[in-house]
Amino acid sequence: MSSKTASIHKHRNTDFVDSDTLRTKFALAMSAMYKKEVPLYSDLIGIVQDVNNTVLSEGASHVDQDEIQRLALERHGAVRLGTAVEAHTIRRMFNVLGMSAVDYYDLSVAGLPMHATCFRPTQASSLSKNPFRVFTTLLRPELLESRQARELALDLLAKRDIFSDELKALLDIAEGQAYRLSHSQATPFIVEALRTFSWQPFAQATQEQHQFLSEEHPILADIACFSSAHINHLTPRTLDIDAAQRAMKAAGMDAKSVIEGPPKRNIPILLRQTSFLALSESVQFKVDASHEKVCYVPGQHRARFGEIEERGAALTQAGRRLYDNLHAQATSKESPKTGKSRAEAFAETFQEFPDNWSLLRQQGLVYCSYKYTGNFRHLDYQPRVELDDSDLLKWLLKEGFVEARPIVYEDFLPFSAAGIFQSNLAKSPEPGERHGKTSKHDQDGLELVLGCPILSSSQLYASEEMTSAADSIDAWKRQGCNPGTVRTTRTNL
Repeated sequence: MSSKTASIHKHRNTDFVDSDTLRTKFALAMSAMYKKEVPLYSDLIGIVQDVNNTVLSEGASHVDQDEIQRLALERHGAVRLGTAVEAHTIRRMFNVLGMSAVDYYDLSVAGLPMHATCFRPTQASSLSKNPFRVFTTLLRPELLESRQARELALDLLAKRDIFSDELKALLDIAEGQAYRLSHSQATPFIVEALRTFSWQPFAQATQEQHQFLSEEHPILADIACFSSAHINHLTPRTLDIDAAQRAMKAAGMDAKSVIEGPPKRNIPILLRQTSFLALSESVQFKVDASHEKVCYVPGQHRARFGEIEERGAALTQAGRRLYDNLHAQATSKESPKTGKSRAEAFAETFQEFPDNWSLLRQQGLVYCSYKYTGNFRHLDYQPRVELDDSDLLKWLLKEGFVEARPIVYEDFLPFSAAGIFQSNLAKSPEPGERHGKTSKHDQDGLELVLGCPILSSSQLYASEEMTSAADSIDAWKRQGCNPGTVRTTRTNL
């Protein structure tokens, strides 16, 4: 045990830091680190803040106060892991930060030999304080076509340890304290956790090995050739991604030509993403991995980029089915044969998706959060039909006692994520290219590796909707209203 590790054990106490505070400190520290490593990220933050300030000054009716308060802090990162041990340890680290695995993403359907989950807070109160989330991918070596490339990647990955001894000691301590850390433990935890995500310009592979793995699959070299699981982008949230992308191009950034996700709408839904393309960065490659004396030669690597996102309403299962169907139709219309651009195809097709909050809610296409407005007045209605809670909620909405707001989509779209990844690779493989094997969803396998169940975002949104509805009704009842005396006609609901 190192002296630093011994010190960590020695200074334990019971004055714990709550996970929301610890997550905020960690996210801020990561943002500061990434600004130093990728200066263009700092420029991107400035662009997003200017766009958001403009949108808010013009009056953004679709953004509520809770969203405004979290905008300055909101980030998502992405990390690519290579082994089961790495994935399991990352899960332990994120648990300390109050983040759980939500949703399973099979990226092999988009030509990437990986699957993924998103680690994020799950409670509405925690999301409002800091919704920091990390899209976490894990290599699926069985999907690599080349046995030689698979063996080389696994050999390189087996030789590295992306977690310091101090961090592992702190994780052991935290698990003995119900995944909590004291104030004296929190600072070293953040320092050591950041090492896992920091950029290490000295590769653990030779230039030849890097090239070989890149030719097998561009993303494979990024996963296997380095001694850390460097964060490959950190993403702020904008309220107008189209304006932000125009500003990126005006600033001279090499921005993507296409915004991933739904088309531009009056009422945003799900997630839209774009980025400036991956930077070519200087790397020192080993001359010969077999030599006892390590020598290096300079080279280049492209992996890290700057991404921005625009988040809209979370869709119900019915809403998601409609979205997926329209997305497939729009994609099929986009081709030189039809003469339609992506923007034209998507704008035309998505006219079938309602673009009005009331219609979205009434048709059950979005998840909503309900809140008692505080309004109270005595009522004088003739008793016609007694209301159950479902009809009572509709009546409370109609009378203005309760307001509904769409729940923000906190998660990801697999094809959008793949589109971002592919645009930042040296080449963009088509689905099924290179690995040439039939892949299957393997959520059970990823859960086994992580050591935890992967939660369903749909269930989380539905639970938030139901809880907020019940709380709103209870708040109204506590004002002195007896629901048994409230009557109205169903035709007026």
